[in-house]
Amino acid sequence: MQLVPKTKLAPEFDPILEKIILDVGGMKCAGCVNAVERQLTQHPGVKSACVNLATEVAVVESETGAVDADALAQRLTAVGFPTQPRKPNGTVAGGISTLPDPAERQRREMRSSVRQLAIAAILLLLSGSGHFGNLGSSVLPVLNNIWFHCGLATVALLIPGRPILVDGWLGWRRNAPNMNTLVGLGTLTAYVASLVALLFPKMGWECFFDEPVMMLGFILLGRTLEQQARGRAAAAFRKLLALQPQVARLIANPEKGGMGSSSVEIPAEQVRVGEWVQVLPGDKIPVDGEVVVGKTTVDESMLTGEAVPVIKQPGDAVTGGTLNQSGAIAIQTTRTGSDTTLARIVALVEAAQTRKAPVQKLADTVAGYFTYGVLTASVLTFVFWYFFGTHIWADVSMSGGMEMMGHATHEAPHSPLLISLKLAIAVMVVACPCALGLATPTAILVGTAMGAERGLLIKGGDVLEKVHQLNTVVFDKTGTLTTGNPIVTDCLLIEQMGSNEPHSLLPTPYSLIQLAAAVESGTHHPLARAIQQEAQQQQLSIPDAVDFHTEPGLGVSAVVEGKIVLLGNWDWLSWHGIAINETAQQVAQDLATDGKTVVCVAVGGTLTGLIAVSDTLRPDAQSTVDKLRQMGLRVMLLSGDRKEAASAIAKQLGLDSADVIAGVPPAKKAAAIKSLQQAGTKATPNSSLLTPNSVVAMVGDGINDAPALSQADVGIALHSGTDVAMETAEIVLMRDRLNDVVESIQLSRATFNKIRQNLFWAFAYNTVGIPLAAGVLFPSLGFVLNPSGAAALMAFSSVSVVTNSILLRRLAHHP
Repeated sequence: MQLVPKTKLAPEFDPILEKIILDVGGMKCAGCVNAVERQLTQHPGVKSACVNLATEVAVVESETGAVDADALAQRLTAVGFPTQPRKPNGTVAGGISTLPDPAERQRREMRSSVRQLAIAAILLLLSGSGHFGNLGSSVLPVLNNIWFHCGLATVALLIPGRPILVDGWLGWRRNAPNMNTLVGLGTLTAYVASLVALLFPKMGWECFFDEPVMMLGFILLGRTLEQQARGRAAAAFRKLLALQPQVARLIANPEKGGMGSSSVEIPAEQVRVGEWVQVLPGDKIPVDGEVVVGKTTVDESMLTGEAVPVIKQPGDAVTGGTLNQSGAIAIQTTRTGSDTTLARIVALVEAAQTRKAPVQKLADTVAGYFTYGVLTASVLTFVFWYFFGTHIWADVSMSGGMEMMGHATHEAPHSPLLISLKLAIAVMVVACPCALGLATPTAILVGTAMGAERGLLIKGGDVLEKVHQLNTVVFDKTGTLTTGNPIVTDCLLIEQMGSNEPHSLLPTPYSLIQLAAAVESGTHHPLARAIQQEAQQQQLSIPDAVDFHTEPGLGVSAVVEGKIVLLGNWDWLSWHGIAINETAQQVAQDLATDGKTVVCVAVGGTLTGLIAVSDTLRPDAQSTVDKLRQMGLRVMLLSGDRKEAASAIAKQLGLDSADVIAGVPPAKKAAAIKSLQQAGTKATPNSSLLTPNSVVAMVGDGINDAPALSQADVGIALHSGTDVAMETAEIVLMRDRLNDVVESIQLSRATFNKIRQNLFWAFAYNTVGIPLAAGVLFPSLGFVLNPSGAAALMAFSSVSVVTNSILLRRLAHHP
């Protein structure tokens, strides 16, 4: 059982929710999905349940400890859906699985489907050969014997058709009829009617034993093709799972012999944080860790999609699942099990595949009543044609147009009962709840797995729909549009600015940069790193500092040599009552106009100097902004920097001043996003598609971006950022490449378009197919759909939906 916090940013008064993941078998169509969700949500303590037909997984949310996963599994198993709870590392309680591994189960089902299809194909061939006239009878006279065809239909029902009949009956018994219920009723009705005609020839009915054989043959063919297509759709996700290493070489006594000491192979999940692991060339790195001994190159393409190996040496971080290529190394473990980057990616992708797009809700609602509606339509079709249709259009019903329905014996006339029965059977068989159930999950399965291959983690179908509606993209400046590696460009004392203010409060013999580095040693902001690196490059000693205090977005303070030293922006100094002279303000404004971030330094309550820091744009920032604007999106810049500095960066990117929001502290970034959402957006090339309010994406990387990422309709986080930002965002870019913002939006839009196409086809197919099967064109054109033709169409609809989802892979060649 995997326990996953709902969000790290949940309000304190919200109950902490856990997620229970279940592997569910026996689901065949959208009706089954609806039945499983109903069973789960009716269980006491369950808050919500989401079921994926394509991956056969259910995700249940409940208050921590309120629901027993085994009890849920038993509840579903009892109503015909064999289920087991998913445990850490894919195991079950006690280490003993009562069900086969999902991948193994899928392989078994595929082999069983192929065997049943082979038997059905042979029966279909023998059944159809009776219609080749003298050619069939001259080879095997028995092929024209009606009792022989009765035997073929009986074998078809008892062998390849048995699982369908049994599952359909069980669905009916548990008050959750499904696609198999419709198919089973159709084939049994055709078989029984033919059997009655054979046993009581005086009734004048025709025998059509070939219809149940052909119906089962076409349906089994469609299901086999559908299973193969679903297997291809899930291939990328299985490939991701296969990356997880199983074995690690544990170095037992690293303090004695380092990497040279003997190692022992143990299961990777048994490695603990802090232990040393040996990784030889060609091995997968078993855990997340830090290189302590050795130098090598590592293939990180599984994580980033980049094929170029990365050099790793002592001090560098390595990720579990990546491939060690050239040298032997020893790593010290930093993360294991479900905490590793790869495990988190797998968990995110799997969770994404169970999150439904809101557009799917209509399909879910329809699926819940679909089978009952089809059975009602079938009964109404029979009643209409038996009591009215065959009397109103008696001349048409007795003509040759009816021959399209089946292969009648030469003696038997077309009775109104048989005509009505065949049309009712065709209605039952042609309806396809399976296409409705597969429309969304197969597209999400392919899209999210493709994204994972390219280092784009998209967290669900609801995210895809919101991305499709986007009209505004807001970028954080520092570390997102810029490299996040700023450098100190200016270090000015007050006296160097032409001011007459004293600077004697600067404790000697330390310089301004030494004091600043001492204060910044208590924080991890990019500006702090820049100041500390400048002190190191000048080979300056950094004095000790105590009593650190940080105010995000404003500044930091500490006590150095007995004096309080403040570093920060104007607001930080004003908050402490420190006056800023006009000369310093003018110098700071000039520096900011050049795109530099200005840090004020105050010692003992007096402004002492200014430090200017410059951060260069990422190489792909300009192209990313240009592509987004070409896609009809408004691009904006959000920064805590001064207006002048933010505008200088915006000017380099070709953004208007109206698209810059500057001077916003981290605590107010979420409010800025909210005001954008409520204010709407200015016209863009796609303005006809926009909603009255803006649909906003926020791109950020730091912990101070997390509230804004959460507030935005779509949060996009760079992997180089913090864990909190990654947990909060709906899309995570693993490659730390800004161009991936464009690619993630393009992939999301393409996937959502596939969902809409699939749902349109599923609804359109049933909207057109059911009236055709009911004989709507029979009076005017003499066209009707026989039951076997209806079965072929039904099979085609499911295969077409899955195949359309797989066509998403045509995007794979895009950079």
